Amino acid sequence: MAGTPTRPAEPSMSVAAVDPSIYYEIVTANQSAQVLGLTGATGDFVERLIIQPTTTSPGQVGLTDDSTGVVVFAGGASSVADLRTFVVECGFYSRNGAWKVTTGANVSCIAVGRFS
Repeated sequence: MAGTPTRPAEPSMSVAAVDPSIYYEIVTANQSAQVLGLTGATGDFVERLIIQPTTTSPGQVGLTDDSTGVVVFAGGASSVADLRTFVVECGFYSRNGAWKVTTGANVSCIAVGRFS
């Protein structure tokens, strides 16, 4: 029938359709300076860290780019009330080398961003 509107195609639910350059990397507990990406490089981008404690007294999570480090989650005795996963928004570009994540005991994370 002429003039009948058609229904638009369903959008793709693929992550790649949203932004194919965004990756994630899992960093398990007790890791020391795990490089994000294959080799990592200046200019890599950390969008967020998804932190997963496994006790209410987890260790800390740190992020560094070979020169500047920051504790993104301090952890410690009774630092979380429950075992819910939580997100720390970062939005950081590396100024000096690969991003590296260090995790303490009983805490892991998923790093999301653009890594070399």
